[in-house]
Amino acid sequence: MSDHAIHRFFGGSPAAVLARLMFLSLVVGAVLIWLDINPMALWDAVERLGRRVWAMGFDAVRDLGRYFMAGALVVVPIWLLTRLFSFGSGR
Repeated sequence: MSDHAIHRFFGGSPAAVLARLMFLSLVVGAVLIWLDINPMALWDAVERLGRRVWAMGFDAVRDLGRYFMAGALVVVPIWLLTRLFSFGSGR
């Protein structure tokens, strides 16, 4: 990998990016500790959120399928009848 590609990937010099990330991690860690937020509790909360979103996603797909089928039971026969009647009138 060329030097230019590495700089583009990291958004600057790898050493400078690493230094910024270390400083930012230190500041965020201090704020979290000051707010009495445990990193493992935070990780558990993110994991629970992910599981809930995953479960809601499949529930939403199931509900979407039910809405689709209910609508199709009305829309498709009406569409079919309009096509048959318009075919008979020569349009």
